[in-house]
Amino acid sequence: MAQKQYCGSPEHTLDRRLFLQGGLTSALGISLAGLASPFHALAAGDLKKKKKQVLLLWLAGGASQLETFDPKPGRPTGGPFKAIPTAVPGIHICELMPKIAKWTNKMAIIRSLDTRIGDHGGASRLMLTGRPREAEIVYPNFGAVIAKELAERDSSVPEYVSMYLATEGRRNASPLPGFLGGRYAGMSLENSLRPANIDLPKGLSEVDHTEREHLRRYLSERFDRERNASKVKGYNSTYQRVRGLMKSDTLFDLEKEPQAVRDRYGKTDFGQHALLARRLIEAGVPMVKVARAWWDTHSDNFESHRELVTELDHVMSTLLEDLEQRGLLESTLVITLSEFGRTPKINANVGRDHFARAWSCSLTGCGIKGGTVFGKTDADGNTVTHDKVGAEEITATIYNAVGIRHDKNYYIGSRPVPLTPEHTEPIKQVLL
Repeated sequence: MAQKQYCGSPEHTLDRRLFLQGGLTSALGISLAGLASPFHALAAGDLKKKKKQVLLLWLAGGASQLETFDPKPGRPTGGPFKAIPTAVPGIHICELMPKIAKWTNKMAIIRSLDTRIGDHGGASRLMLTGRPREAEIVYPNFGAVIAKELAERDSSVPEYVSMYLATEGRRNASPLPGFLGGRYAGMSLENSLRPANIDLPKGLSEVDHTEREHLRRYLSERFDRERNASKVKGYNSTYQRVRGLMKSDTLFDLEKEPQAVRDRYGKTDFGQHALLARRLIEAGVPMVKVARAWWDTHSDNFESHRELVTELDHVMSTLLEDLEQRGLLESTLVITLSEFGRTPKINANVGRDHFARAWSCSLTGCGIKGGTVFGKTDADGNTVTHDKVGAEEITATIYNAVGIRHDKNYYIGSRPVPLTPEHTEPIKQVLL
């Protein structure tokens, strides 16, 4: 006699009539509408009104503030490049960024970062979590917090996408969710711009796949009703988002962009990744990170930055223009950030080493008071002389710019954990 393959519990039997009548979704309150293509969910105008989003340009390895936002021409530390005027009278940046100079009226430049940590791993964790490491708590990247706070319920698009296709420094900048759990881990694109495993298996039709999803959802929801199992809820949420990705796979296909647009961004990997980032923002993804490696210029700093900063100038200015033309810049915060800056002192190899005591970043777009410079360094860039800030203040400012309370508490059990360390304040001078 064949053995029974189930325990006999009525919970493990299937109500065939309910299933065949198509009553699954109505009985369980499941909506499949959220799995539609994101391009049909919200028009760009609606996105602008309803959503706030963040796009991080992560300059991995440590970009030099002296060759970008805090030049010191004519000083022993200044190097060969000049400072140029910008769209805002009185604000000067490095001559390698003439295109970005036209966008300073929408930008806040912060020149007074003092973050103390000078190794790649520790500094990356500090800047991406916004707080020092603790033994008892694994803090989330601010990208995971943004994904949690700004995501729309039942959205079919991912909540956090991280592009880092280079190998140098990749582990330091993983989009980790910390105590928030895997639900808010970033989708990490490391080998290709197309997410893996989102195609249907050969021989399986879309109709069959949908029917299998109906059955899977029905059984898992039925199981969960009696047990209130958090893991089942997490699994269902993840599965739904994967289904959404499968239906919107063209989102990651740059061939869908006109060739003229692809050419505008440039043929470099960074340019094409930034174009994909714009597509993701337009589709409603709350948090996108694009990494450009490798800025660790211990030798030949000036030649390396001539190439790197020129590329940043072109790609970032094209991205800002594209976002503005689509009505998305006022609702999208664009950040340039590294783990630290570079030493004012030029070493024997004509390089600049790791430097975390006086360096710069920029914030553009959503929630930002354009045409502002916050903080100041001395004539040679060795120390901060006015308005010193750390990673905590930068993170609090990012949160506030997109409408998230930086002093909000999350909870680990009964323990309250504020989004930023106690008594942290955002940089109000750069916020609208």
